[in-house]
Amino acid sequence: MARRRAVKTRRPDHPFRKRLVFMAKAPVLGTVKSRLAKDVGWVKATAFHRHSVRNLTLRLSRNSRWDSVLALAPDSTLKSAFPSSQGLIRIAQGAGDLGARMHRVMVDLPPGPVIIIGTDIPQISQREIADAFRLLGRRSAVLGPGKDGGYWLVGLRRTPAIPAIFRNVRWSSAHTLDDTLANTGPDTAFADTLEDVDDVTSYRSLETAAMRVVHPPWWRPEI
Repeated sequence: MARRRAVKTRRPDHPFRKRLVFMAKAPVLGTVKSRLAKDVGWVKATAFHRHSVRNLTLRLSRNSRWDSVLALAPDSTLKSAFPSSQGLIRIAQGAGDLGARMHRVMVDLPPGPVIIIGTDIPQISQREIADAFRLLGRRSAVLGPGKDGGYWLVGLRRTPAIPAIFRNVRWSSAHTLDDTLANTGPDTAFADTLEDVDDVTSYRSLETAAMRVVHPPWWRPEI
């Protein structure tokens, strides 16, 4: 598999660093949060997505214990999407379904533990990420269950090998977590269970959290 060259806007990668990866789509109207859009409309759903990604990247990238990486789709938006998060290392997700894209992230990044999170769970805290990395110190994999049968976090220690944990997973279903767990095996730890925003009920309960942003020192306002 050919490596794509990542667009890096912070210091270069160091070997054997912990890496937190934000999987995100560019906030293009009509392409993100389709299930939520059925309840609140495309404009509000897209605005929620944009603010949630910005909130998470700004807050969680402030921790020096891990490097933060923004993995974007489609690849053509690598340099343009989320201008307030330009301080993060950026990589393209590439082609394929969600499993193929996450596996590519796991394979392509330099050595060290990797945790991938979704960007529609605005209440994720640095403590929860730190706890998940601690679990990877003892286990080969970690999963953060969602309330809908999926998961908001997946991590691998990536030694001595990188297993194909996303094979034959039924995405966006009640089976997603169980299918992935069947691949990760018994040496899997679990992070906290969190709720993502996919319908009007979760949207109303978590909308305020997504709009609350803490700016890091390198932040510049979006134009």
